[in-house]
Parts: sequence; structure tokens; C-alpha cells
Amino acid sequence: MNQRWQKSSYCSEGSSCIHVSASPTGKVKLTESADPTGAILAARPTAFAALIRKAKEADHA
Repeated sequence: MNQRWQKSSYCSEGSSCIHVSASPTGKVKLTESADPTGAILAARPTAFAALIRKAKEADHA
């Protein structure tokens, strides 16, 4: 089964991008555009949501 990856909305054309996908096991996976078949992070949805919250907090600090 092929995973469907969604490109980050912060990615501009021609630059290195982050892609996100939901795996068949229910985990959220992140990868980079250079190797979309190799996940660099896999996490449960609650852990991924916590990561995003912390990233947003750091952006506003």
C-alpha cells in the first residue's frame, strides 16, 4: 500500500520540504522531500500533536 504524503504549506517550490503522512498502523510520519520513502520520524497522533504545539510555542517565544 502506497502512503500518501502531504507537502508542508511552508514549503516553496524548489526548496527542501517536509512531508507528512498517516501510516496504516495509525502513526503520523514525517519525511523530507529528498527521500519521501524513508520516514525520519514516526509518532502516535497525540505525541505528534504535542510536538506541533511545542514548535508553535517556540516560534512565538
